[in-house]
Amino acid sequence: MDGAFPDNYRFLARYNRWMNQRLYDACEALSDEERKRQRGAFFGSIHHTLTHLVLADKMWLHRFASQETRFAALPTAALALPEGSDYTSDLHPDWQDLRQTRAALDEVIERWLAEMTPDFLTSTMTYANTKGVPRAHPAWQAMTHFFNHQTHHRGQATTLLMQAGVDVGVTDLIALV
Repeated sequence: MDGAFPDNYRFLARYNRWMNQRLYDACEALSDEERKRQRGAFFGSIHHTLTHLVLADKMWLHRFASQETRFAALPTAALALPEGSDYTSDLHPDWQDLRQTRAALDEVIERWLAEMTPDFLTSTMTYANTKGVPRAHPAWQAMTHFFNHQTHHRGQATTLLMQAGVDVGVTDLIALV
């Protein structure tokens, strides 16, 4: 397998950081009350949608870090979640704490992808999902889900921001080029 395979995920990690910075910058136009206003979305508010992304990213990164291949860029402290946390937990009620956590997590993701080899992507990943159901599939499928999940929920957040009168601007992946 050639280096283009991991390079694709490195590109997605750069896009992830770029979009998160744009999204969080756009959120600064709103008060804390407006960011936390229930807007009828799956996770209710803009704030909670962004919190869900941080939680889900940490859960997935923990799964990646728990495979046979070890990554120095995925330290346990960066992935720690309190006992009993799930994808709906509100671990970052403070906006600045959430923003700093997101930025640090995006840095971890980029360092991890810089370290990744093609062999990891073709390895079989084993883990249990949030309901405890055992899973096994190629790591590249989980990687694709990881980035697709982020894009999906950022799309929800940008819609909520537009409804609140805030335009995030261009969100196209190709705009990063």
